[in-house]
Amino acid sequence: MFSKILIANRGEIALRIQRACREMGIKTVAVHSTADADAMHVRLADEAVCIGPPSSRDSYLNVAAILSAATITGAEAIHPGYGFLSENAEFAETVEEHGLAFIGPTAQHIRMMGDKITAKTTMRELGVPLVPGSDGALPDLQSAREVAERVGYPVLIKAAAGGGGRGMKVAKTADEIEEAWTVARTEARAAFGNDEVYLEKYLNRPRHIELQILGDAHGNVVHFGERDCSLQRRHQKLLEEAGSPALTDAEREEIGRTSTEALARMGYRNAGTLEFLYQDGQFCFIEMNTRLQVEHPVTEMVCSVDLVREQIRIAAGEKLGYTQKDIKMSGHAIECRINAENPETFAPSPGTVNVFHAPGGLGVRMDSALYAGYRIPPYYDSMIAKLIVHAPTRQEAIARMQRALDECVVDGVQTVIPLHRKILADPSFQKGDYTIHWLENFVAEQTKS
Repeated sequence: MFSKILIANRGEIALRIQRACREMGIKTVAVHSTADADAMHVRLADEAVCIGPPSSRDSYLNVAAILSAATITGAEAIHPGYGFLSENAEFAETVEEHGLAFIGPTAQHIRMMGDKITAKTTMRELGVPLVPGSDGALPDLQSAREVAERVGYPVLIKAAAGGGGRGMKVAKTADEIEEAWTVARTEARAAFGNDEVYLEKYLNRPRHIELQILGDAHGNVVHFGERDCSLQRRHQKLLEEAGSPALTDAEREEIGRTSTEALARMGYRNAGTLEFLYQDGQFCFIEMNTRLQVEHPVTEMVCSVDLVREQIRIAAGEKLGYTQKDIKMSGHAIECRINAENPETFAPSPGTVNVFHAPGGLGVRMDSALYAGYRIPPYYDSMIAKLIVHAPTRQEAIARMQRALDECVVDGVQTVIPLHRKILADPSFQKGDYTIHWLENFVAEQTKS
């Protein structure tokens, strides 16, 4: 087992990884920009190294500075968290070339799943169901027209190297295909330096279902059930729950078996998440995240597993030590992402937190690096906390989350807590009757009223 790990991230996820390390008796090294000198993950680490100015490009994406920090502190492994360099295959390769362990999948699998076309081709060959669409990148507009006619409108044109909703455009009719094609390629080139796009059938009322898996270096792969991440705004998740209120036990078992068999054949190692669109009882693979997910706590709550601890064990070469039959899912969990944003316009709201009070009580967890007096910098993602609850049933979890949100105090900046309260009180949400389009419509209606 490792004796010291460098955490190449910031904020609540850096703190989350530190907690797992501390319980395992592993010392931690925090890296930080000058803007994060007073951050909680810096304060609580065993060692801290400043790696650059506020800009992510010059600090948290600065590979040379991160590796130098690992070298001078004697770290044996690097955990990338999520975001930043977590799905950068070149970074994973470079870490291992320098004699350090990368706490994540192999560079080969990061690269394979990072290209959406390669990922879809691979999953098709492994028997995982896909959304109907093109077999690969579209060479020209005419090809896009032909595939769209074959699968039927509406269609979605997506960047092959995309993510976060960038490089994605819907064409509802043949008259819109040229504009969607042009805009998607332009956005893809600007955001990812790669203008390759592909086409999928646009599903009009799907849910976003994802499956958490772990694989070790000895050929063992298991899953920890699904998360329903359908509540999204502009393709950014806001609230997640485990399990999904839409799935039957038979559907849950089938997609779990199909996914773990596919990843075992791949030889996949460490944590990963398979993402699907689900509609009318059918699952369609859309992408795989080769890292820890923001919403991993809801899975931890229903499965009583520390996923970060498991990541570290796997990276150290240990076997999982359990099989699928040993994994039991109990109760229901909900996570609300607390962003420092205006709850109506979603404009970022950086600034000083005057008062911070985290809710507590049975089944309540708050993952956050906030403290009273902390200044939220304007340079990074606006998520400042994750509030997670667990209860025996979904209705009890909703009631517990409502109570926890009422207890939560973040004074000095605006947050999306008022929006979460409205979502949880809505009859459609309480019945579990929503799709990936629901939140956009809900926000629009709230704005009108």
